[in-house]
This record gives sequence, structure tokens and C-alpha cells, in this order.
Amino acid sequence: MPRKFTQLAFTPAVKAAQEQRGSRQTYARFEQNGPDNDTITPEIEEFIAQIDGFYLGTVSSNGYPYIQFRGGQSGFLKALDDKTLGFADYKGNVQYVSVGNLSENDKAFLFLMDYRHRKRLKIWGRARYVEKDDQLIERLKVPNYEAEIERVILFQIEAWNWNCPQHIPIRYSEQEVAALQARITELEKLIAAQ
Repeated sequence: MPRKFTQLAFTPAVKAAQEQRGSRQTYARFEQNGPDNDTITPEIEEFIAQIDGFYLGTVSSNGYPYIQFRGGQSGFLKALDDKTLGFADYKGNVQYVSVGNLSENDKAFLFLMDYRHRKRLKIWGRARYVEKDDQLIERLKVPNYEAEIERVILFQIEAWNWNCPQHIPIRYSEQEVAALQARITELEKLIAAQ
């Protein structure tokens, strides 16, 4: 069975571009060989639990894509089952572009990037928002974060694909930089004491 993400991403226009540029034959084989990649694996669940941000893509009624960064404590994006991800949606700039887009078109995309380890994961699916569901809100609530949750967003996975690490710049989180600075200070004290 073809890899599911190629069924979504390799439209006739994409296949024509591949053909024109000489990569279609390679990708035709790639499409047919490999797993479906449409469920959350243990590796993906671990990756998701460690990230502190991702990009959510939705599509407006006029056909334009909209990308919104979502950030929080590591683990704020949660695997709810083998096909569903979810996160609490807090009050932000109150433009509600993602919410409005999802009310008309549930096609969505998640782009997860780990700059430190040069890994990125693309996830295609369908998303919806759920308001006033206390049980779901409690399940997706981030411990020790007191901001008001307006709703939760649930993302149903249709396909995923790990992407090539080439050209991903290595960046460190504030916590990693703070830990490195603390270690440097500790080592400087040890050297000074000798």
C-alpha cells in the first residue's frame, strides 16, 4: 500500500513537477515501499512529549494557508490515542484565524521542529476545536500553568513523515542555555579553587 503522506502531498501537479525534474521514478518506488505512517509510534510519542512548540497550518475559505506557532512547556501537545493529538488553546491575540478556518475546513497540518537535535516531523490530518468540555480540558491542561483555556484543539492524524535534517540550524532552548551557563559557572569555580 502506498505511504499515506504521498497520497496527500503528491498531487498530480507535484507528480508532474517530479517528472519534469527527473525525480518521479524514485518517488514512485518510494510511494509503494514503506509503512503507512498514519499512527503515532512510540518514537513519535516520545518526540512529541519533548517538544515545546510547533506550527499549526490551516486553510482559509479563500484558499490561503495560515500558519500559527503554538508554544508551551514540553509535553503540552499530547498523544491521546494512536491517531489523535490534542492541546489546550489559551486566549491569545483574539484574532481567531485558526478557529475560524477550522470552522469551515478541517484540513490541517502540524510541523514539529526540534532544532537542538535537528529533527522535524510533518503531520497531515484534520483538526477541530472543542469548547466547554471540562473533562477534555482537564486532560490537556498543562500543570502549573494558570492561563485560561478557551478550548482544546484535537488533531486526527492521516499521515506523517520525518523530514531530512539537512539545513536545520542547531539552536538551544532557554533551559538548555541556562543549564550550560550554570555548568560553566560551576567549572570556573572549580578551576579558581585549585
